[in-house]
Amino acid sequence: MENKTIYQIDAFTDQAFKGNPAGVMILDKLPSTEWMQQMAMEMNLSETAFVAPNGDGFDIRYYTPSVEIPLCGHATLASAHIMYQIGLKESTESIHFNSKGGDLNISKEEDGLVMIFPKYSLTPIDTPDNFKEYLGFEPVEFYLTDYNWVLAVANSQNEIAQSKPNFESLKANGLGRLIITAKGDEADFVCRCFVPAMGVNEDPVTGSAHCALTPLWTDRLGEKEMTSHQISKRKGELKVSMLGNNVKIKGQAVTVFEAQLKIRNTSSI
Repeated sequence: MENKTIYQIDAFTDQAFKGNPAGVMILDKLPSTEWMQQMAMEMNLSETAFVAPNGDGFDIRYYTPSVEIPLCGHATLASAHIMYQIGLKESTESIHFNSKGGDLNISKEEDGLVMIFPKYSLTPIDTPDNFKEYLGFEPVEFYLTDYNWVLAVANSQNEIAQSKPNFESLKANGLGRLIITAKGDEADFVCRCFVPAMGVNEDPVTGSAHCALTPLWTDRLGEKEMTSHQISKRKGELKVSMLGNNVKIKGQAVTVFEAQLKIRNTSSI
């Protein structure tokens, strides 16, 4: 491992200390899964991304502090942001990532980075018993979507903002990957995401959740392009739209710091 630089980038925001922080390492080749998992645990962010060249594109892998996940929106945005910033790619070039969740394409526009992600399916299911006890509101609709996410639709933005989840109960009752959403007051829609099943109680801003949220709200609102506010404590803003069977997600990012690893023999772990 010749490159020992790691970056921390706040994604889906134009302000430092807002949005969702992601760790990013750009390497000559990907290290072992064990090493990447340990590095993600050391960073202790919701996700850390590891990127390495592969042909005309780049392999990308995402790790929470406890598990590898197939797809992550904010860590993809953060990775593309730093690649453009350090000149690894020109602003006129697109970036192709090979992820376990699919092929991802990112391009740069004046008002942000554009990511093309796969559309998630939405299957209506019954609301689980005691949901209101776990979250504080009764959903008007409930869905199963891809990668074992479940999605609850609330009556109002206030119900989303005031929700106080019991994370242990969510995890114990099959709700450990939960998106909650409602029509927004200032934005087209709002959301929050809770992921205790993957060691992240509340994810500050979740790009991949919009693979399900975008088709849901496109059907309801009939808008071509929508604004989403993820109203976690750190807050984040995304612009989203449908693009055939894919989802177009646009956001900004800010580099907070870069650091150099001092440990030896990192590639042997």
